[in-house]
Amino acid sequence: MTNTPEQLNNGHESGLESQKAAAEQLEKLSNTLERTGEHSPESGEKSAERARIEALESAVSVEAGGKEKATNSRDSSPAVRRGSISKSQKEASYKRTMKQVQAELSPSSRAFSKIIHAKAIEKTSEVIGSTIARPNAMLAGAVSAFILTLGVYMMAKTLGYQLSGFETIGAFIVGWVLGITYDYLRVLITGQKS
Repeated sequence: MTNTPEQLNNGHESGLESQKAAAEQLEKLSNTLERTGEHSPESGEKSAERARIEALESAVSVEAGGKEKATNSRDSSPAVRRGSISKSQKEASYKRTMKQVQAELSPSSRAFSKIIHAKAIEKTSEVIGSTIARPNAMLAGAVSAFILTLGVYMMAKTLGYQLSGFETIGAFIVGWVLGITYDYLRVLITGQKS
């Protein structure tokens, strides 16, 4: 079966239309997310997660719809979903997206992706990221390690002392403790997580 130039051009145009529709849908979802995030800070994380899942599902459906439009043009209206997304729907969507993305990776990248996206590793990473490895704590640790180590080095150099090597690690620990304390006090006072 040979494709005429008109058919190839129509297929290309429908692909562009589906990409534009996906971009518009993503923009609408991000606007909705911004509005809901301003009015209810407690549900901001839930709204962000819901919007991300909806964006992924709509992008996949628009992409699949563009392919189906070339073969079957009678289904033009997308199905409207009502209510909140259940946990099983989230997991099914996540698994579907991961399979699609991993199918496009090289074999070594696919194996690495499967390892780091295992449930146990993802949960551990989330817990560590929300407790120990908070961005403010890490930044404070790095900045204090630089400043305090520089100060200790300059003093040791002028006074003639030799450094042991623990100075940088100790300075990072001091800065990390200050950063994590600041982070937790800020959350206690304002009630908003960053």
